[in-house]
Amino acid sequence: MTLSIRNQLPGTVTAVHPGEVMATVHVRLDGGQDLTAAITLEAVQDLGLTPGTAVRALVKSTEVSLATNRVEGLSIRNQVPGAIIGLTTGTVMAVVRVSVAGGELTAAITKDAATDLGLFVGSDVVALIKATEVSLETV
Repeated sequence: MTLSIRNQLPGTVTAVHPGEVMATVHVRLDGGQDLTAAITLEAVQDLGLTPGTAVRALVKSTEVSLATNRVEGLSIRNQVPGAIIGLTTGTVMAVVRVSVAGGELTAAITKDAATDLGLFVGSDVVALIKATEVSLETV
């Protein structure tokens, strides 16, 4: 299946913590980073997710925020460090390609945000992704 979601990161489930309706699923990405996905309990069961399950974490580029440093005191669970390898700026939006261990992430942010953060190719950034915005696919 071909998807329009640019961010597709392979990894392995390390833990599943079920709740009444939702579960948090911890994934170790192939690049070594830890990622948390908050998905429905039904999805966990349908996908047969258990520790050791090979998955692909899917995140739309519009759901990736960027910071110039790690951020403390924030509810966003996923903070993935990387370096900018591509920056395309339009009149309103910017597309930022970030090299991360084991792959690449794309963030679609406003032009104003890219300017305010002083982003440039080669600068270090941290990709911020809410756990509720991470979908999982078994591979």
